[in-house]
Amino acid sequence: MVINDQDPSVHQVRRGKLTVIYELRFMLVANNSLMLVVILSVPASSDIVYAPVSLAEYGRLDRLKIRAAAFVFHWAIRLISSTVKFETRGMEHFEEVAAAGRVPIYTFWHDRIFLGTYFFRERGIVIMTSQSFDGEYIARFIQRLGYGAIRGSSTRGGTRALVQMIRAMRAGLPMGFSVDGPKGPRYQVKPGPVLLASKTGNPMVPFVLQPRSFWTLKSWDRMQIPRPFTRCLVSVAEPIYVQADASSDVIEGKRRELEGVLLRLNAEAESWRAT
Repeated sequence: MVINDQDPSVHQVRRGKLTVIYELRFMLVANNSLMLVVILSVPASSDIVYAPVSLAEYGRLDRLKIRAAAFVFHWAIRLISSTVKFETRGMEHFEEVAAAGRVPIYTFWHDRIFLGTYFFRERGIVIMTSQSFDGEYIARFIQRLGYGAIRGSSTRGGTRALVQMIRAMRAGLPMGFSVDGPKGPRYQVKPGPVLLASKTGNPMVPFVLQPRSFWTLKSWDRMQIPRPFTRCLVSVAEPIYVQADASSDVIEGKRRELEGVLLRLNAEAESWRAT
């Protein structure tokens, strides 16, 4: 498969989980003869999270559904969110994290994913998505918006996914957690981001996006879908650090702290919405 429209000599082949990029070049050698040279390269493991995985395990109809869903969600988020006017508070906290030589762990509520996916696009943030049909099309549409995806959830493959996230953070990649996902309970933080912060030394940075006008889906999280041309407040709190190899009591204390900060941001955002 050609992967470079400007240079059709560059191709990509996937074999299972391995992606190989190869380049075809003709070189002039002795006697003015042409020799075909094949240059092979394998991307770093950290790069793989940004590329869609094979759908070979799915039937033809499911593959079509996954690709169609990814296309629809990607363009729905991009088109609706592009009409929204954003107001920000606390964005300097991301600069503080960078100045400290750290990488942020973006932490947010599951019901704010729609606008959050758009606002924080093209930052290389890696998100954990479930190992399922739904998780596959979610991974594909967020990758179209510049995110990476690691498969796993709190109910399936979570430990393995956390190990992958630790490795990715050590390679310098930022992470993102919908802290009450994938299935709730709503507004109850799970320990995953706290464990990741403890293992990597990187801080959690909580934020909330609050559209002034929105539709609410009849889902467990009451997902917010912004109405076109509304305003939205993006409120970012101070980074939360967790000591290395923290005890279970410390992990629980930081989990409660993160939950409390996000709930406070919710209350502040609701006050802004009411003005």
